[in-house]
Amino acid sequence: MIAKARPNPGHYALVDMEQRFPSFTLITQNVDGLHQLAGSKAVINLHGNIQLTKCSQEGILVEKWEDTGEVPPRCPHCGGLLRPDVVWFGEALPPTAFNAASQAARRCDLFFSIGTSGVVEPAASLPYLALEHGAVVVEINPSETPLTSDATYAFQEPSGQVLSALVEAVWS
Repeated sequence: MIAKARPNPGHYALVDMEQRFPSFTLITQNVDGLHQLAGSKAVINLHGNIQLTKCSQEGILVEKWEDTGEVPPRCPHCGGLLRPDVVWFGEALPPTAFNAASQAARRCDLFFSIGTSGVVEPAASLPYLALEHGAVVVEINPSETPLTSDATYAFQEPSGQVLSALVEAVWS
C-alpha cells in the first residue's frame, strides 16, 4: 500500500518553497518517504522512513541482504534481525534527528506545523520552541489542535490546498 502512495500538492508546494528559500528544513513525523519522492532534499525524518531497512542489533542501514525466505530477514553483517527504519511506539526518537529538529526550530523565522495532532511528544514541542525564539508559526490542519490558539496563523483546511494557495499567492 505504501509503495502505491504518491505525493499530494502539499508535498510539491513544500519542494517549491525549499527551492526558493536559502535555508529550509522540513521536519516530518511521517514515515512514508513521500516528501523525498516529491523532491524535498533537506528532510529530518523524526520517526524514520519505512522505505529503509536497518539492523535491529547494530542500528545501521542495510540496503541488501540474502533472501533466505526467513521472516524477518537477517543482517548480512551480524546476523541480527532486520526491521523497518521507523520509530515504534515506546521507542525514543533518534537523538541526532531530534537535536537537528530542535536546532532548526530555534533558528527559524517561519515554522509551519502541518497536518499533525500536536499531541505526540517530543515533536509537539517544536512549534512552541520556534515561538519562544521569535518565529512566526503557521498551523495548517483540518481540525483544531492544542497549538491552534498559540499559532500566529491557523488554517483549518487540508494542507494540499493551503500550501498550494500560499505558493501561488506569494510567487505568482
